[in-house]
Amino acid sequence: MNTWKSAIKILTSLVTLSMATGANAAAPNPDPEAIVQAQLDAYNAKNIDAFLATYAKDAQIFEHPASLLAAGTAQLRERYAARFKEPNLHAVIVRRMVMGDIVIDHERVTRSFPEGPGLLDVVAIYEVRDGKIAKVWLITGPKTLDTGP
Repeated sequence: MNTWKSAIKILTSLVTLSMATGANAAAPNPDPEAIVQAQLDAYNAKNIDAFLATYAKDAQIFEHPASLLAAGTAQLRERYAARFKEPNLHAVIVRRMVMGDIVIDHERVTRSFPEGPGLLDVVAIYEVRDGKIAKVWLITGPKTLDTGP
């Protein structure tokens, strides 16, 4: 299944679950898109404290669909502090969709891989609760290494 169809299927499931559990009965989150954008800005600035400030203390990051990569700010700090040392680290949004408390980004990330610099396409599905990112599901495409001139 292509990445966007998978992301839309997940979004539909999350919205349905949210409605079924009454999660939408409370006041809506303060602008989930702005929170996710602040997270991206901190990522690109390699500012670990500002990055973590956008996450709930018990936030979870999964490799889609359910493989837990990190839970809680201590594990997030450990995971991203190492990444923030990469000299060319930078993410740009190719496309963003927002539906209630869910933000889906197609991100193109420049990274320094062990085998050399390159690009990676990622679909990141963010669930924002109470003004913080509570859960993230990552769908990672193949990496493309720079071949140089």
